[in-house]
Amino acid sequence: MNIIDWLLEGDVSIQYQTYRDLLNQDRPELKNRIKSEGFGKRLLDLQKPDGHWSEGYYLYKWISTHYTLLELRRLEVEKLPRIDNIIQGLIKNYKVQDGGITANPERWDFSDICLNGMLLFVFCYFKTDEPGLISMIDRILKDQLPDGGFNCDADRFDVHHSSLHSTISIIEGFNEYIGNDYDYRVDEVIKARNKAIEFILMHQLFISDRTGEIINPNFIKLSYPPRYKYDILRALEAFRVAGIDYDERMEEAFKVIDKKRRKDGSWPVQNKHSGKVHFDMEKMGGPSRWNTLRVLRVLKHFKSKEYLEIVDK
Repeated sequence: MNIIDWLLEGDVSIQYQTYRDLLNQDRPELKNRIKSEGFGKRLLDLQKPDGHWSEGYYLYKWISTHYTLLELRRLEVEKLPRIDNIIQGLIKNYKVQDGGITANPERWDFSDICLNGMLLFVFCYFKTDEPGLISMIDRILKDQLPDGGFNCDADRFDVHHSSLHSTISIIEGFNEYIGNDYDYRVDEVIKARNKAIEFILMHQLFISDRTGEIINPNFIKLSYPPRYKYDILRALEAFRVAGIDYDERMEEAFKVIDKKRRKDGSWPVQNKHSGKVHFDMEKMGGPSRWNTLRVLRVLKHFKSKEYLEIVDK
């Protein structure tokens, strides 16, 4: 099958991103439709009168407000008053003394750095005013570890090694902050992002620097949506958005991804993170338009020859 034509038969969000990222065509009319049809409409229709989804900001995974906002951002729904209102409510009511946003201000007086990285990813995409982000930036920058990465346990326990889950969430958040032209401490954010990327590259994206073994088998499985979970395709996507060049330390990850390609030319869904979901966008084990689009994007950026060989068939 022609892989591009197949992608363009998918959800309107996939159509929009395929035109933009693979065909270099801006199609604003498609972006405008994401809120009113397909996956985007289905998620927006589940929003409650109080602005939340499910039982509140962080109940339950993966149907809470937090993870629904992440899905809406990945679908690239345009900024809507109903989304901005819930974001402003989180900034007003869920910030704690350390400057970050907590999952439950009635129970916890500290914030989780991984959660705040994901929120930065969401808030900056929806162009939240900079004053609401300042304390979050301060809180995140404060907790970068000497190895260049981040760990959500670092401010509460004696942690000396970063987490790939936390680090990739922060990189995505930094990408949005930098890409949307925020000014506050932006030079420091760029330096912190570069160090975090280097931390992941040091591990060849999935290999322990101590044992040489695969850190976690799930890190080399393709999933969507990723939630907060790390995997090699999520890392390569974040590197692409950061605009870095190909690095030979990515090669083992690309070899893994290449072996996962199906006979029909697509890539599958290999891993579903357990928990409640609003609905399944794709079936486990079957061809995945999301993962195929994401793989082609990183190939186009880092390995243009291989990309052209695939899409020209």
